Amino acid sequence: MDRMQRTTIAGLAIVACVAIVAAAETKKEFRFSVNGRANVSVDTPYGTVTVKPGVANQVLVTAILASDRVELDNGQKGNRIELESHLLKGGDEQSGRVDYELTVPPDTTVSLRSTAGPSLSVERLRGDLRLEGATAKVDVRNCSYGHVHIRTMNGPITLTQVKNAHVEVTSISGDIHLNSVDGQLVQVGTTSGRIFYDGDFGLAGDYTFTTHSGDIEALIPGGTSADFNAHSVQGHVQSDISLSPKEHPMFPAELGRSFFGTMGKAASEVVFKSFSGRIRLKHADKTN
Repeated sequence: MDRMQRTTIAGLAIVACVAIVAAAETKKEFRFSVNGRANVSVDTPYGTVTVKPGVANQVLVTAILASDRVELDNGQKGNRIELESHLLKGGDEQSGRVDYELTVPPDTTVSLRSTAGPSLSVERLRGDLRLEGATAKVDVRNCSYGHVHIRTMNGPITLTQVKNAHVEVTSISGDIHLNSVDGQLVQVGTTSGRIFYDGDFGLAGDYTFTTHSGDIEALIPGGTSADFNAHSVQGHVQSDISLSPKEHPMFPAELGRSFFGTMGKAASEVVFKSFSGRIRLKHADKTN
């Protein structure tokens, strides 16, 4: 067999494999009508879930099933809509994958759960959000006014432009990034992951960032108005910003282990706590 024949056979084999995979995939579409605030939940062991705002009173779902080794159940009871993927015999991370794309009314309450992701994504909603995953990457953008609850094992978490929200984020080892996030209550915790905050802490909010061994870093603009308390039992603590002294700090004064003080009118309270992680407060325009 000459080289051209071998190349042709190999090419045909690749085309055949692609065709088999394409044929195995199944696309399903669902349309649900709601009257009032919708409550939508998606539970899948494998696959991406993306949620975006759509028209009022209507929930649209597109699901791509990787093979016949996974099935999708869906149901509606009033304004509550549930979608759930189930692995069948022989299903695994590849063959059991279901990718979801949803458009929902902007004030919808959304609950997403994925074991291995690869990602959960929500944008431009103002309803309550609950996202849970083991290794799934979580991304929430341009959402406001709702309660945002996120939990992962080691999946990274990013919140961007989340405004006037009640935020609770926890992870065992995933890194957590918050960019322009503010609200009445913002609680963020991770065991060994790192926490990054870039923003001004809003007005009249309570912010708590906690790690065991992970580092905490906050970048803030000059106009920030906040009361700061920071302490690490074994890690280094540093503020690159001159803070006004306060009479009753939350933690004892320890050189290199704590800092405290205020900026502006101290409208928000900010607490950084770690056992062995480093803590650093920096100017947003000075990132070194």
